[in-house]
Amino acid sequence: MPPLFWLRDDEASTSRYSADFDAAHKWILPGIKDCPGCGVTWGGWGNQYPAVDLSLISEHREFEEARAEPFHEFVRLRELVRPLVPPNAALPPGTSFGPLTGTASGQFGPFTWQGTSLMIIRSDALEALQAVGVRGLLGCKTELRFRQKMPPDILELQIEPRGLLHRDCLPPDLEPPCSTCGRQGFRRPEDPILDGASLPTDRDLFRLDNFSTMIIGTDRFKDAVEQGGWTGISFRELPVR
Repeated sequence: MPPLFWLRDDEASTSRYSADFDAAHKWILPGIKDCPGCGVTWGGWGNQYPAVDLSLISEHREFEEARAEPFHEFVRLRELVRPLVPPNAALPPGTSFGPLTGTASGQFGPFTWQGTSLMIIRSDALEALQAVGVRGLLGCKTELRFRQKMPPDILELQIEPRGLLHRDCLPPDLEPPCSTCGRQGFRRPEDPILDGASLPTDRDLFRLDNFSTMIIGTDRFKDAVEQGGWTGISFRELPVR
C-alpha cells in the first residue's frame, strides 16, 4: 500500500502569515445528555459537512444552538438531516453542517488551521491540486467576514471519515462502543497505526471514523502539495497494518 500521512498545522510556515479567523459552522447536531446506555453527556468534534445546507429543511433553526439533548431528541434531529448527508455518514453528536461563519483578517497562506482538525484552503491552492489529479477534494464556500477591501477567496474542504485506527494501537482494555450512542472513549495514541482493510481507495484526503480529528492524506496529496510549493501542512507518515 502507498504511504499515508497524518496532516497537521505546519506552524513554522504558517507563522509567516498574519491570518486570523474566529468562526463556526452555521448548524450543529446537539450533544447527547446522559446517554441511557452509558450515562455519558458528550458531543464530538471533527465530523464536519460544510457542503450540507440545512436551510432545505423547515426545522433548520433547531440546529443553530450548540447544546446537549436527551437521546431520543438527538435521534429525532439526526434523522431530519440524514437525507441531506453522504450515504452511510455516522452523524455522531456534535456533527456540524453548512458554511463557516465568522470574522477573519490578515494575509492567508495556502492552508490555515483552526485547532488540529479544521483546515481551510485558498481557492488557488485547491484549483492547483485538482488540476494535477488529487482526488476527492470538495471545496465549500465560507461566510467569513473580512475587514479588508479585497479579501482572499477562502474555502473549506469537506473531509469525510473513511478509515480506522488499527486495534493494535488502542488500549488493550478498551471497552466496545456504547450500543446506544456509539461512544468509545480513548485518547489519541502516541504512535497511531492505520487499519489497512478500512482505508478508502477513491480519495486522497479523509478523516478517521474512530478518531475524526485526525486528517489523513495519501502520497499523491503530499507530493502535489510539496511540488506546488503550497505551505501550511506538516506530514507524518503512519504505519498501516
